[in-house]
Amino acid sequence: MNSKKIFNYLLVKRCIRIILWDRWNKIEFIAWLPNSARILDVWCWNNSPKITKLLKPSAYYVGVDIWDYNQGKWSKEAADEYLISTPETFPQTISSAKGEYDAVISAHNIEHCNAPYETLHAMCSKVKKDGLLFMAFPSERSVSFPSRKGTLNFYDDKTHIYLPEFEKIVNTLKASGFKIVFKSPSYQPLGMKFIGMIVDCIVKKKATCFTRPHYWFEAIIWAKKV
Repeated sequence: MNSKKIFNYLLVKRCIRIILWDRWNKIEFIAWLPNSARILDVWCWNNSPKITKLLKPSAYYVGVDIWDYNQGKWSKEAADEYLISTPETFPQTISSAKGEYDAVISAHNIEHCNAPYETLHAMCSKVKKDGLLFMAFPSERSVSFPSRKGTLNFYDDKTHIYLPEFEKIVNTLKASGFKIVFKSPSYQPLGMKFIGMIVDCIVKKKATCFTRPHYWFEAIIWAKKV
C-alpha cells in the first residue's frame, strides 16, 4: 500500500473515530501535535514511524524498540532516527536519545518491559517543559476478560511481563512534574459504548468480544509536563 492510500485510510479512520467520540487515541494525539514537533516513539511497532510521518511530515521522529515487530523497511526508513535496544538496556537507550521532545508516545510498551518504572522515568525525563506524554496500556480489568486470539485477556499475550497499575502510574507522572490532561483506566468512547449496548441487547454476550471489551482492554493517559 502506497503512502497516499495509507494517508487516506488514516483520514477515514480518524473521521469515524471523531464521530464515535474516540478523541483520546494515539492518532488524535499525533494529529494535535505541532507540525514541526520532536517526537520520541517508545515501542514503535506496527509501522508507527511511517504512520506518524504521514500525519506530521515535518516532525523529527525518533523510534525506539527492541526488535522490528510488524515493521516494514519503508517504515523504518521514514524515521529520522531508529534505535534498537535490548530488553535489559531499554531504559538506558531511551535516556540516551538526544535532547528533549515535544511529545513522547508509549503505546502498549510498559507492559512488556523488564523494568517498567525505570522505563517510565526515562520517558518522563525526555519530555520538555510544556511537552506531552501519551500512554496506552492494558486495563487492569482485562485479567477478567475472556481469552481470544488477538489479545483480549491480559494473559493472552505471552510477552506481557507487567500488569500496569493505573493509579501508581498516574501518581508517578504527577511526582515527575506532569499534569494529567486526560485519563481513563478502561477507555471506552461514547459512540462505542452506545454501539456495545445495542449489540448486547440484540445478541447478548456473543458479540461482546467485538465491541465493548476492545476498548475496556485499554487504559489511556495524556499528560503535560509543567
